[in-house]
This record gives sequence, structure tokens and C-alpha cells, in this order.
Amino acid sequence: MILKGQNFRVLMKDADPVPMHCIAMATGCTITLTGNTEDASHKDITGMASAPAIVSKAWSVQVDSLDVTNAGLFLGAIHNGTPLTLMWDETSTTDNQTVAGATFARRGQAYISDVTLNFNNRENSAKSVQFTGTGALAKITTQVDPQIMPIEGITKGQFVRLFLSSDNTAAPAAVIAAAMQLSFHVSVTLEDATTKDTTGDWVIQEPTAISYDISTTALVRSDETITSSTTGQNLSSIEEIFEAGAPVKWAIANVSGANQRTKGTTIVSGSAIITQLTLNGPNRQNADYTAQFTGYGDYSTAA
Repeated sequence: MILKGQNFRVLMKDADPVPMHCIAMATGCTITLTGNTEDASHKDITGMASAPAIVSKAWSVQVDSLDVTNAGLFLGAIHNGTPLTLMWDETSTTDNQTVAGATFARRGQAYISDVTLNFNNRENSAKSVQFTGTGALAKITTQVDPQIMPIEGITKGQFVRLFLSSDNTAAPAAVIAAAMQLSFHVSVTLEDATTKDTTGDWVIQEPTAISYDISTTALVRSDETITSSTTGQNLSSIEEIFEAGAPVKWAIANVSGANQRTKGTTIVSGSAIITQLTLNGPNRQNADYTAQFTGYGDYSTAA
């Protein structure tokens, strides 16, 4: 008989005394434990084979989830640059979000080192979050108090759009029309802060820099007419922004209205420079363009 593996989940806590949050709507959880080695061979060892020895240990966690209603929580946490309490455990009950206290359950401190938000046309929006551990892992000996995160309100891709300004002074009001794909990616550079005075063999990390970028793909449509009050950002103006080589303000926001062009609640905003513009004209298929934006300065999760 073939047995399925345990249904373990990842939980996080961003502040005390907040209970542990189970990362809901997860489609994948990956936990990696790494032993860093060095060759311990010396003149008294015969033969050509090396003798590796583990000198330090590191760990990381990646969670993929359909739920993007809590995007501000993760974008704010990676921006703050403070470690969170993270744990994984086997789950039980019908919601698969109640921890069971498995023998492999562990808990430790970790930084959010990478967040990617994907808002695609007519598909579920999704996020991918990478955690990098700092310090040791501890075996869980006491039951935790999890708090189930809501799993309702999944935002479909066509209801989240990218808004641009023509410069870095005016508010972003022109929406990328005929959009097919939109991704927002944030990453933090972490350095090993372990020293000779650090006890234990687990690597200690600390954040040193944060960067972000945006990618969007849209159909090439000339002289598009939109009946709503907000006009679409057409290809010619995208080219002008690229040629100017100057930062522009942008906002990723929920939209509404008959044409899904009316700006609603802002998820994240900031300034960026267009670093790549690709035009694609395949045979007998729709022409499209992809614009790559590199973040300029800080970003904000406030409206």
C-alpha cells in the first residue's frame, strides 16, 4: 500500500502576543536544512578521498499560496527587516490548519527574504514567500495556539492592475490596459553575521539591502478607446517613459468598474525606472509587449 506523506503546514508570528498564523491557501511548502562543510583532510589521511566536516548549519522555508489578501502583511514584514517566529508542524482536522505536534515540528527565527506577488489574467492571484532562518531551530515541546487566517476574498488577476504616472511628481493614474500578466517581486540581501563570539553552529543572518522590481505584459493595441474615466497607458507613452530614462510613480491597486479600470484600494506603490521594454509580434497571434521596472527608492504599502 502506498502511503501519502504528512500534511505539514508553515505557521508564522509577526509580533507578541499574537498567536501563530497558519499560512492559508498554501499550494506548496518547502523546508531546506543545509549543512555547510569544509574539507578536514590532513597529511595523516591516506588516499585521495576528502574528509568533509560540517562547520555550520542553515535553514530556509518557501511557501506558495493562492491568498493575496494579506499581501500587505508580508510586504511590510520584509520591509521592516526584523525576524519573525516561524514554525512548521503536521496539521489535522478538516481545515488542515490545526497543528498536531509532530515529532519533526520545529520553530525558529527567520527573515522574509523574498516575496513575489503574481496577478495574472483570469487566473487566481498567487504569492511566493521565501524565509531565511537566523540562528538555531528548536524542537517544539509545547502546543501552540494557532490563529486561522481567513481564506476568503481571493483576488482574481484581472481585478488588480498597474497604474503609472508620466513622471515622478504626479500621482499614478494611467492604467496598463489589455494587461495579461503582472508580477511584483521584493528581495532582501542577507549577510552572515556569525562571529567567533557567536555560540552554537547555526548561521546568524542580518539584512543589508532591499530591492524590488515589477514585470507586466499587455497586448499591443493602437488607439484603444476606454469608456471609463481613466485612460489606458498605451504603447507610445510607455516608449516615451523608457526613452526618458527617469523614474516614474506607480501603484498596484484593486480595480472596479465596467472596464476594470477604476482605481480602488492600493496594495503597494512607489517609484521605478523602466529598464527593459520587449515587443513581441508572433506569426498569426496577438502582438504584446513586456515592460520591466526596477524600483527607485522605497516602496509603501499605504494607499
